[in-house]
Amino acid sequence: MTLLVAALRLYEQLFGWSAGLDSFSPEFQIYWTNLLKAAIFFSIGGAAGLAGWLWRTRDRDLAKITPALELHRLLNLVQWLVIFSFALFWGLSFFSEQTAVWHMTAVRDTDFTPSNIVTFYISYPLFAIIGMGAFLYARTRLPSFAKGFSLAFLVLVVGVFMTIPNVGFNEWGHTSWSMDEGFAGPLHWGFVFFGWMSLAIFGVVLQILARVHKLLGQEMVDKLR
Repeated sequence: MTLLVAALRLYEQLFGWSAGLDSFSPEFQIYWTNLLKAAIFFSIGGAAGLAGWLWRTRDRDLAKITPALELHRLLNLVQWLVIFSFALFWGLSFFSEQTAVWHMTAVRDTDFTPSNIVTFYISYPLFAIIGMGAFLYARTRLPSFAKGFSLAFLVLVVGVFMTIPNVGFNEWGHTSWSMDEGFAGPLHWGFVFFGWMSLAIFGVVLQILARVHKLLGQEMVDKLR
């Protein structure tokens, strides 16, 4: 993920100002329109492929898994959440703030600016796909998450996913009103509202820790202190 983010930022540095200011230029079509099309294709394909793989390889008899295997899978879920957290940082913080700076610096003639393409169509789908993967991993491999729906997990995954539909609302506002110099406008509140739902990750972690405590038993937990 670090390499991907570095590559995207370098790509912006190389072709953002030189080929990204005029959406009608041939250079824009080559470097940015093609990147947008590729991002949409790989996002849809990646989401479908990951969901399909997690479902096909699901554990069909969760009642028989051993405590050791369940602990191993809980650790895997924690790793999913760590990568998800990094993806959220790059998408909702780094690239989103960069987009705000771009709008206040460059005059745009399209909703699909170089910064918007990287932010909304690459970094946002990236964290949404990873979040979906973490949720499906828990649902298909862990008894404690397969028995019902974790409210904290739903708020985490569905909440931050809703930043993507909010993009359409946001771009409609930019087209209808001059908002590039007023980023505290109401149409941007949705990103903040849904972005803060990432705090639900603490609820998911508490559920994981509670299950680990039960699997280890009080005696083992006391020994680990």
